[in-house]
Amino acid sequence: MDAKQLGMTRRITRRDFLNGILQTTAASFAFPLLSYASIEPEETYPPALTGLRGSGTGSFESAHHLRDGDLWKLYPESTDTNESYDLVIVGAGISGLSAAWFYRKAVGDSQRILLLDNHDDFGGHARRQEFGGGSSPLLTFGGSYAIESPAPYSNVARALVEELGIAVPKFSSHYNGGLYKSLGLKAGFFFDKASFGSDLLLPDPFPENYRGAAETSADAWEHFAEKAPISDTAKRDLQRIFKDETDYMPGLKSEEKKAKLARISYAEFLTGVAKCDAGVLPFFQARPQQLYGAGIDIVPAQDAWGLGFPGFQGMNLDPEPGVGMNRDSIPNEEAENYFFHFPDGNASIARMLVRKLIPQAIPGNSADDIVTARAHYSKLDQPKSAARIRLSSTVVRVKHKDSAAVEIAYLKDEKIQTVSASKCILACWHTIIPYLCSELPPDQRTALSYAIKVPLVYTKVAVRNWLAWKKLGIQSVYAPGSYFPFAHLPMPLKFPGYTSVGTPEEPAVVGLVRTPCKPGLPVRHQHRVGRKELLGTTFEMFEQHIREQMNAMLGPGGFDAARDITGIAVHRWPHGYAYQYNSLFDSFWLAGQEGPCVTARQPFGRIAIANSDAAAYAYADAAIDQAYRAVQEILAMK
Repeated sequence: MDAKQLGMTRRITRRDFLNGILQTTAASFAFPLLSYASIEPEETYPPALTGLRGSGTGSFESAHHLRDGDLWKLYPESTDTNESYDLVIVGAGISGLSAAWFYRKAVGDSQRILLLDNHDDFGGHARRQEFGGGSSPLLTFGGSYAIESPAPYSNVARALVEELGIAVPKFSSHYNGGLYKSLGLKAGFFFDKASFGSDLLLPDPFPENYRGAAETSADAWEHFAEKAPISDTAKRDLQRIFKDETDYMPGLKSEEKKAKLARISYAEFLTGVAKCDAGVLPFFQARPQQLYGAGIDIVPAQDAWGLGFPGFQGMNLDPEPGVGMNRDSIPNEEAENYFFHFPDGNASIARMLVRKLIPQAIPGNSADDIVTARAHYSKLDQPKSAARIRLSSTVVRVKHKDSAAVEIAYLKDEKIQTVSASKCILACWHTIIPYLCSELPPDQRTALSYAIKVPLVYTKVAVRNWLAWKKLGIQSVYAPGSYFPFAHLPMPLKFPGYTSVGTPEEPAVVGLVRTPCKPGLPVRHQHRVGRKELLGTTFEMFEQHIREQMNAMLGPGGFDAARDITGIAVHRWPHGYAYQYNSLFDSFWLAGQEGPCVTARQPFGRIAIANSDAAAYAYADAAIDQAYRAVQEILAMK
């Protein structure tokens, strides 16, 4: 289809969005009923912005100039704001906001705190997205998804969650887990024409663990094998790897098998050890991307075993985790039960922390009313407030003025400005810190540079209804050959004044996920190449992929991108997840030794370092824990 047929030349307006709502929800009470009173019409409201979001234009260019060594030629002069703070925090994500709260609790509310962030919204990857504006927006998340972790939350992280008023054990009261099951919706597998010769959607016989899907039927394999456009040899090997109980490493003890599995990828296990046809690889290749940021070519076979991938059922491996396993692949019942998802993901955590620090910026007082509360961005940076958040302010230098103060320089409104602070916490990405702090010792700078972030894209598409999904009998799709390997309907949630998804006739927000991988390269090299790809991809390029893929997947169910899409927000994160260690590429991890993050996070003078990078662990609890540690370090400074 050309751009016009896809609807790319048609401007989506607020009227279009609201007309779509009125046509489908006139008699329904399921649609969200947010009431935004006292809206300040003159203020910018970032959550309602669409198009290219995440690390969008204006959030990264000056940092790249700093990296490339030409920033100070472009901006040779700076202006002193004459502002002085007890603490300046670089980064207003969950780690930076948590650090501000821990510090305030320790020293009292009179201490002056400034948070500086390069983005136009706070929360870091914990980003809120609204479609439609006005009094009835659709809510979703643009990054950090939920209170969850492969390991149990620490006492510190749990205490913060509880202090915010989030009752994690009560999540079931907000979750309508039976909605999609009652409609018989299952997980789907999409074969795209470019990769497999034809566009075909089938029930997935090995579905992702996406909450709310109906169970896969007993004859799913037979149906899949009959219809799938792959070779007969690949079909036979797929069924064998799932059903046979073969020990592919006979004669070895369990720990010896795990040691070998830790040193080969799952792709190598399938083709080299289990002797599967290479045609089975596309079936699995993208499945771990949402955890690892890359496919089975870089996921250790031992981790694949821990994640429940097939091929190990006859190998008599004891249940204990092996040396070098990634924490994502180690099952833990306590951690699996500690789960809570807001309609806007962990943006609600960030918003509640902002409300604690600057009450006038976000009204309300509970974890329920945070969902429908509108943030007043004009109140984030008020001179009379003890805590201030300054957005669209890229920090470009942090240095000690003397033994008692730190100077922080940042670029805002095309001007370098400076503030001073008694102490500073760097709660930003670790790879930028060596460029900010030339004072740091060489070994620490090297360790900080090791934390290559995992690039990813969370795309959100507002649609007039989800009738096509119902007709096709699916609620999530795994599409390994497509631009976006993952697509899903929203989790059915109900909070006071807001319901995330109603009947199939009503509007919804479809989520699409992409991690730009380059199979065959070492993992951290894949992340670098993927980051470059994302930075070179325009919104128009994303939009064309979105419309073409959704038409191909959902067209047989009656979906028409030109007619049915009412809004698009592409949350592009070239620096996404924190890098987590991998037994194939990080020898120190396989040997059980200390990782670079320990050296990287050491305090220096009056500067401490936080962020989930400091734990090499891509979860909100890591960001909270590292914030707490950094605060304890600056409190100990004389």
